[in-house]
Amino acid sequence: MSAAVVVFPGSNCDRDLATAIAHVTGRAPHMVWHGDSELPDGLDLIAIPGGFSYGDYLRCGAIAARSPVMGAVIAAAERGVPVLGVCNGFQVLTESGLLPGALMRNAGLDFVCRDVALTVENSQSIFTSQYRNGETLSVPVAHHDGNYFADTETLDRLEGEGRVAFRYGESVNGSARNIAGILNAAGNVLGMMPHPERKIEAAHGGTDGRRMFEGLLAAVL
Repeated sequence: MSAAVVVFPGSNCDRDLATAIAHVTGRAPHMVWHGDSELPDGLDLIAIPGGFSYGDYLRCGAIAARSPVMGAVIAAAERGVPVLGVCNGFQVLTESGLLPGALMRNAGLDFVCRDVALTVENSQSIFTSQYRNGETLSVPVAHHDGNYFADTETLDRLEGEGRVAFRYGESVNGSARNIAGILNAAGNVLGMMPHPERKIEAAHGGTDGRRMFEGLLAAVL
């Protein structure tokens, strides 16, 4: 599988994602700097990592969404290339318009960093094919601005079209309807606040994140 991890100033989970991808696929991903205007040819996955791109100035992900590389990411997504945005990557995807809604300050105004229970709401996407509908996963979160917000019409559309990929098992940050991850209409873009790349090996405390990358690999073999 040919993958790329986009790196912004302030990214701090880019190596985590790269390690997870390499560990599961046996092939190290391309590390693409935010200032590049092109992506490598033939990509099977583009990953946008967590962290604090541009120091989270303005709004989380807002400046990163306007980096030169994002034009190429948007074009690739429109061609059907899978794009995964984790934590700050989810924020970048909403700010770029690839996903609807916004990520706001946590309802408790605290940074939340712990394992949380996730329910799989849609196991039919390229990202979730190795999970079962209704399955409960344990995946860590680490964010201050993970409170997903969208208007009622948008939320109803996401629910009705099966685009809620993951839901928190409890209120973690105030997210509308406990949404933890959503898909675009085509199903090839996933944004999620929890970090699947941090649950790849038993030494990490569990392997519930590993199947996401195994499913992506199986899809291109």
